[in-house]
Amino acid sequence: MNLSRLLAALPSELLQRSPECTALEITGLSSDSRHLQSGDLFVAIPGVNVDGHDFVPEALERGAAAIVGQRPIGALGIDVPVPYAQVADSREVWAWLAAAWHGHPSRHLCVIGVTGTDGKTTTVRLIAEILRAAGKRVSWISTVSARIGSEESDTGLHTTTPDAFLVQRDLAHMVAAGTQYAIIEATSHGLAQHRVTGCDFDVAAVTNITHEHLDYHGTFEAYRAAKARLFASLSRSFRKPRIAKSAVLNADDASYDYLESFVPDRCYSYGIEHPSDVDASDIQLTPSGSTFTAATPRGAFRVATRLLGLFNVYNILAAITVGVLLEIEFAAMQRGILAVEGVTGRMERIALGQDFSVIIDFAHTPNALEKALRTVRTLSEGHIMVVFGCAGLRDRAKRPLMGEIAGRLADRIVLTAEDPRTEDLSVINDEIAAGCELAGRREGVDYWRIPDRAEAIAAAIRQAQPGDLVLVTGKGHEQSMCFGTTEQPWSDHEAVRAALRQRLSS
Repeated sequence: MNLSRLLAALPSELLQRSPECTALEITGLSSDSRHLQSGDLFVAIPGVNVDGHDFVPEALERGAAAIVGQRPIGALGIDVPVPYAQVADSREVWAWLAAAWHGHPSRHLCVIGVTGTDGKTTTVRLIAEILRAAGKRVSWISTVSARIGSEESDTGLHTTTPDAFLVQRDLAHMVAAGTQYAIIEATSHGLAQHRVTGCDFDVAAVTNITHEHLDYHGTFEAYRAAKARLFASLSRSFRKPRIAKSAVLNADDASYDYLESFVPDRCYSYGIEHPSDVDASDIQLTPSGSTFTAATPRGAFRVATRLLGLFNVYNILAAITVGVLLEIEFAAMQRGILAVEGVTGRMERIALGQDFSVIIDFAHTPNALEKALRTVRTLSEGHIMVVFGCAGLRDRAKRPLMGEIAGRLADRIVLTAEDPRTEDLSVINDEIAAGCELAGRREGVDYWRIPDRAEAIAAAIRQAQPGDLVLVTGKGHEQSMCFGTTEQPWSDHEAVRAALRQRLSS
């Protein structure tokens, strides 16, 4: 692709210095000098630990045809014998270049973005199944899996929204596969780091915004502002024929008023407690699922779901609201919702014939843990035991909060490892334990610290009596756990099944 064509795709405020030679043909894009091939355009992106500008010499040695960077060319300290474009933000430019390189695929799709603290992945799946039930061709990208056409693949490591180039590549594959609707789970990191910049969203939906990722964003306000980027992008994105730019907001969430100010064309709200465009009444929560009546501007209909808990009623309401905006028939919504039996690692039952319940859930925030514990309390008349930890090098402020929540809502608590990274695991669990003790729990009596996660799970399962329920949270679908700087293979599912088999064979 011609360099001038690529640079023309950048918003004017980003391009600060255009190179003299723009007729050059570019054979590829790269932001990693190690993988660069001769003829590629190299984009130097400042990172947390390394700065791509420091690798410009290596990129030139490997045959980079042109360079894009934030630093003035004179500040590089070397001779740059190829065209050099100076930009205001290399990371944002990387996203726009990726979109241009792949032919702006999102302009050929109806793109739905889902953000929020909890419930994003489940809501993505609900929206997808509603659209599929309506006969639409649907693909998605979530933190659990990606589906392009008829092919679905796992994304079960510590994934958030993929890199911008991968997002645009997947969108291009969706277009080639005949997709009509693309659904993207947009995390706060993905939004703040421009991984979905260049995606022309048509519908933006939020689940909730609560305490999370303050280690990265610094303040709740910055975290909320990152989420708001999805809604702000609606007014700037490419307009497609007969598709209005629409927002779906949670009327019961504190983010409602803030996000409403970013809405361009249409805004539909959903909720249970506050007046909203789409609401739920006559809610019946049972151990096998839920039923309720959904009221919409187009009328009301009865909903049945296999998903557990009130928080999933909210996720379903968000998906229904998207369906209403896209003019999907009620019958298709009913079929689509009922088709979702569950999402891996989201309130997922593991049963090998034991006389007590075991549930794996991804809950790793205070809000999610509280909702999960309140939900499982309705599923068992026995004791509730929860096994969880908190991640290292992440939001430390949530640790005592989660300990206090567990102390209030569970009968027994086992604190363990959850990606300690380079932090001392004992310090992490000390901070959680402080919250447990604030709620009146006593170590060795109703809460324990067992650093080894497999042993922690096994200990809870050994304690379980008939009718009890063991809730294992924090890892969910993930297939690795980080110790130090190394990702080691890990699966809560395998650990639970191993502990159950041992229990049942003894």
